[in-house]
Amino acid sequence: MVLEAARYDPIDPQATGPAAVRTAFENQVAYCRDNGAPVTATVCDALAALLEGERGGAAMARIRAWEGPPLADALPLRIAGGLHALNLREEEPGLAAIYAGAGQADAADRVAEALERHEAFLLPWLDGPPQTNEAGRSWAFAAAMLWLVEQGCPADFALFELGSSAGINLMMDRYRFDLGGVTAGPPDAAMRIAPEWRGEPSPATGFRIVAAEGCDVAPVDLTDPAQALRLRAYIWPELTERFARMDAAVAAAKKAPPRIVKQRAGAFVAEVLARPPRAGVTRTIAHSVVWQYIPAHERQAIAAAIQAAGASAKAEAPLAWVMLEANRDTHRHELTVRWWPGGPNPVKLATAHPHGNWVEWSG
Repeated sequence: MVLEAARYDPIDPQATGPAAVRTAFENQVAYCRDNGAPVTATVCDALAALLEGERGGAAMARIRAWEGPPLADALPLRIAGGLHALNLREEEPGLAAIYAGAGQADAADRVAEALERHEAFLLPWLDGPPQTNEAGRSWAFAAAMLWLVEQGCPADFALFELGSSAGINLMMDRYRFDLGGVTAGPPDAAMRIAPEWRGEPSPATGFRIVAAEGCDVAPVDLTDPAQALRLRAYIWPELTERFARMDAAVAAAKKAPPRIVKQRAGAFVAEVLARPPRAGVTRTIAHSVVWQYIPAHERQAIAAAIQAAGASAKAEAPLAWVMLEANRDTHRHELTVRWWPGGPNPVKLATAHPHGNWVEWSG
């Protein structure tokens, strides 16, 4: 496979077997290539080339025989993250040319050598899903809140995030947003989120976050250098502004860490919704690039619980469901909102770059 030839082939996310593994890698190459990440595309292309043959040691052997659904498991990004971590630690000189934007011609050989020399380091990266917590995606939560206030919801929000990872989005009340000329957040914030905005600006209302907590099956402590490195490793190396945002998030967490519980999303939602709603506060269940990692039966339970709670929501204490998730057919992420009692049907507000580089507003 070459980068230009890679194509995105929509398949069942739960498909398994060697063909599904190959498709997952080819899809990842196309996805990275089409979203401004040629270096990561090169790494994934090299890994795809190694699926045929015996090079790559124990890590590639495990990938070839992957038992779970490789697309839903984000298998290519698991191993690509490990390889990027090696490069960030400067422990594999052979990868340096690839991450410098060169070395495509012999990328498969370079990657194979890295896999074979660093098995003990790389194998654990296959054990769990990627952690891709990204402050740039918090534009979606901010825009959704502005929109909800325009619909008549209270401007005070209690934010409950699923799959919070390191809780970077939970600290969004410390960020400054510029959403098509509409601003929100403290003017002196250390982090500024200003995606390229296409279309009409977001509603010029306002919001205040009065509570924020989240859950994750494996929370990340940003104040731990080793865990922070793991998050940096999942950042596509071409997107230098994301590293700056990560540094700002680490500094924010050191001042006051976000509130995250180690819990599955379904149990967290059930617990949150069992609490009495507060008058004058919009309860908001939110998630970004998380839904694909939650098993189907758990997604169904979450949706049912939210809809059941929404059925009894009152105008003075509404319930909102905010989602920024991938559309697998378009390679784009879509912001959709549902809220009760006013709008139980999903409303698509925007289409966006996966890391918030640009937003096309339709709300």
